[in-house]
Amino acid sequence: MTNRRRLLRFGAAALALAALVLAPMPSAVAQENVTVFAAASLKTALDEVNAAWKQETGKEATISYAASSALAKQIEEGAPADIFMSADLDWLAYLSEKNLTKKETETQLLGNRIVLVAPADSTVETKIAPDFDLASLLGDGRLAMANIDSVPAGKYGKASLEALGVWASVEAKVAQAENVRAALAFVSTGEAPLGIVYETDAAADPQVKTVDVFPDDTHPPIVYPVAELAESDAPDAAAFLEFVQSTTAKGLFEEQGFTVLSPSSTN
Repeated sequence: MTNRRRLLRFGAAALALAALVLAPMPSAVAQENVTVFAAASLKTALDEVNAAWKQETGKEATISYAASSALAKQIEEGAPADIFMSADLDWLAYLSEKNLTKKETETQLLGNRIVLVAPADSTVETKIAPDFDLASLLGDGRLAMANIDSVPAGKYGKASLEALGVWASVEAKVAQAENVRAALAFVSTGEAPLGIVYETDAAADPQVKTVDVFPDDTHPPIVYPVAELAESDAPDAAAFLEFVQSTTAKGLFEEQGFTVLSPSSTN
């Protein structure tokens, strides 16, 4: 691990850094937690996977959740992380092309779907199909979406609306959020009458209901890849990466509505 990464990870002062360089690394540092940067939509499931990891090993990963785009940029700028779990292939490829991942560890882990959601007490009903009248369903309200230019859920949602021929009619009504869980919150709190989120997000929030599912052929395949990062030398990074592909983790991901794409390893 570089001195710069130790400073970022531990917020060490210059004197403390010198001590680390001149003296053997203390056991507390050697046993540091695995740091995971993960897409916001993974939070419910990955928190459960992390709890299972702790129960099995006595260790616990430190997980930061945000939009995949924001996390990838932070990693590019030197943020200390050991594992990246993205909500699309593009942002992992972005880091891979810059040699910021251990390429042999890159794995397509999970699949998901995007859905149209409304507040749980909403009476809105519709069938998603070409040219469906989404604009009328919104009325004077807004359509909550993750950022359509950079956040995977927003990109998938825009692609689907374009394919269905309704994007032009609702573009001016879109309320963009920094990540998909923030878009979900717009709907669950009643700030927006409708939103586009992952199926797993909708399942995690009892304050929303799924109106309908967007057809898979209207957007690129939704794939969550995972990889260990090139700068990582955390002792347990490889073990945690293996655990998220285990039969235990598979069951937890599937309970939240994800499709598991990678073969499960034994625990």
